[in-house]
Amino acid sequence: MPITLTQEQISQCLQAAISDDPSSDGFSEVELTEETRLKCAAVLVPLVWHDEEWHLLYTRRTDTVESHKGQVSFPGGACDEGETTPEETALREANEEIGLDPKDVTVLGRLPNLITITYFRVTPVIGVVKWPAVFRVGEHEVARIFTVPLAWLSNRSNRWQFEMPGRARSLIAYHPYDGELLWGATARMTVDFLDVLGL
Repeated sequence: MPITLTQEQISQCLQAAISDDPSSDGFSEVELTEETRLKCAAVLVPLVWHDEEWHLLYTRRTDTVESHKGQVSFPGGACDEGETTPEETALREANEEIGLDPKDVTVLGRLPNLITITYFRVTPVIGVVKWPAVFRVGEHEVARIFTVPLAWLSNRSNRWQFEMPGRARSLIAYHPYDGELLWGATARMTVDFLDVLGL
């Protein structure tokens, strides 16, 4: 069944999720110690209203990009010096990777930070993207842009958890959708978002 929450309802869910501490950390893929030094990063979790329901927009990285070759991800990356908010980082990265104009994004809120196995503290920023959109793909980094309906993502029969050697926590993976495999940190952020929405 299509997910038809309003932008205002989604925003309220996000505010409630991190109202206690907007800089709070959520899931960590690694065991943290006092010596752990984390790097700053942010991603844009792009929501699009398409065919009378919400979809999330993803990218598949190229096989030539420096890290996470061929993996499905949200647009995003490391914070630049001088950036003071995750929103700045997420919108800049989305512009660089897929040509998304920041003016075409309505930011609704954030999810709790996720700490990756590569020691990045990633802040997921949720934003509604004006749709339909024209993208300008950074060909070195992005091989494909695609969307997945929230209704499909929220169906528990479409995903499972598994263990991987060297990982402190279990991983989430989805069954392939349109030939694309969503797993790892991006799948975890997706499920975090669905949990916040009560889906």
